[in-house]
Amino acid sequence: MMNKQYWMAAALGLVLLPGLSQAADDVNFLPFDAAVQEAINSGVIDGSVKFYLGDKKPTGKVSVLKSGLTTSQKSNAFGKSVEASCNRALHSSLIRFQKSAKAAGANAVVNLVSNYNNNVYKDNEKYECHKGSIMSGVALKGDLAKVQ
Repeated sequence: MMNKQYWMAAALGLVLLPGLSQAADDVNFLPFDAAVQEAINSGVIDGSVKFYLGDKKPTGKVSVLKSGLTTSQKSNAFGKSVEASCNRALHSSLIRFQKSAKAAGANAVVNLVSNYNNNVYKDNEKYECHKGSIMSGVALKGDLAKVQ
């Protein structure tokens, strides 16, 4: 009888373990420009597409080519600092935006906001990242533009 209860408790623990290990979901607000520069310096993105967070605007004439593009990227957070895992998720988002911009003939992403779970967080300096014990996630929304 005791053996059966032990195995049932162990099975229940294994079923609940994945949920518990991912339960932590800390919201972090991190410096955007520094993370973009890190991506350029490391060669993750090439710098040909400029990113304008929040209300920041490029100088020159701005023509929006596509609006409301979104990306939601995750990165491995296990054993990594908030900054390292969140920046990696952000870098993945920047790669996607850069590819989309180049395909559309754009050289900028404007009106860029965090959009985690479709909740907009707009800031000119920081992006939003959710870090759990296993994964970090960044979601962005922005417009592809040609700046002249």
